[in-house]
This record gives sequence, C-alpha cells and structure tokens, in this order.
Amino acid sequence: EHVVESGGGLVQPGGSLRLSCAASGFTFDHYTVGWFRQAPGKEREGVSCLDNSNGNTYYADSVKGRFTISRDLAKKMVTLEMNGLMLEDTAVYYCNLRGGRYSWDEYEYDYWGQGTQVTVSS
Repeated sequence: EHVVESGGGLVQPGGSLRLSCAASGFTFDHYTVGWFRQAPGKEREGVSCLDNSNGNTYYADSVKGRFTISRDLAKKMVTLEMNGLMLEDTAVYYCNLRGGRYSWDEYEYDYWGQGTQVTVSS
C-alpha cells in the first residue's frame, strides 16, 4: 500500500498545474484525502480535503477559488487542479489518506505520499 503524487513542476505566476494522487492498494471511496504542502522554512499546512463520508470539499483560505480537488474513482485517482498560482504557492505538496472525516491535522492521516515539488517563479 502506498500513495504517489505526480504533476509538480516549475510554472510562472498566474499559471496552472494539476497534481495527481494515486494510491496502490487502496480504494479511494473508503478514504478521506487531504492535500498538504510545506514551503521551505515553514510548517506543513493543509491545502484541500475531500471528505469520504459526504464527498464535501474543503479549502484553505489561501487557495479558495483557485484550487479544486476532485476524485475519479474509476481511475483510482484524486487530483488537485491549481490555477492562478502565486509565488507563495511554492512548496512540496503531499497527498494523505485517512479513514475518518476530513481534518486539517496532518497527524490524523494514516498514509502519506512522498510529495511532489511545485515551484512558482518568474
């Protein structure tokens, strides 16, 4: 069982990226998915969650209106569509899974990916 993120890269301010989270050995409809990020010198923070119990989505204020989380059960994948990227979005982005309701506390997640680097720079 493991979680793998992909889709990171270098993008100019105002650009877009789509991050993907694939989980081997998991059935996504049984898990809440949280995207977290960690910028250099900063603590890891929650970005977006998709609650398994009701399908509701949640966003940090800093990304609301710019990021969209979605789930494709057929492809066994969760994506984070990121638009209007800003310099402060630069970070390593992690996809985490847990069996309970959504949470902004990373330590409540049971499975973590290795992360994918997103760099916003002109």
